[in-house]
Amino acid sequence: MPGPVRDGHYPYQAPIDAYGNGGFRFADMSHRGSLLCLPSGMHAWEVSEPAGISESSLSAPLASDSEIEVFFLGTGEDIVFLDPAIRALFSERGIIVEPMSTGAAVRTYNVMLGEKRPVGAGLIAVERAKR
Repeated sequence: MPGPVRDGHYPYQAPIDAYGNGGFRFADMSHRGSLLCLPSGMHAWEVSEPAGISESSLSAPLASDSEIEVFFLGTGEDIVFLDPAIRALFSERGIIVEPMSTGAAVRTYNVMLGEKRPVGAGLIAVERAKR
């Protein structure tokens, strides 16, 4: 049985049940703030706006290159295009990176996770969920 979140980490990859109000719900818990969804589990992510997306803030998914084939980057309410240098870092590791709005990233991540695909996501928290 999965254990509790400690220090902003839930040790299992889980689908996102809901998003908005500045956070996410997954595994019968809520998390306030942005979130990294990786094969190693769900992690608090310090990025709160697209300007915070950097090689440093993406070090964990970049280190998971043998475990992730596709990484969805939820850039908030709107899509923000990635710096070509960031895109190149993923490409060098054989990871497809797809920036999109957080809502679209949550939905696509959930579908691929449900298909048991090697997927990850970096999700910037938003206040309002868009349908």
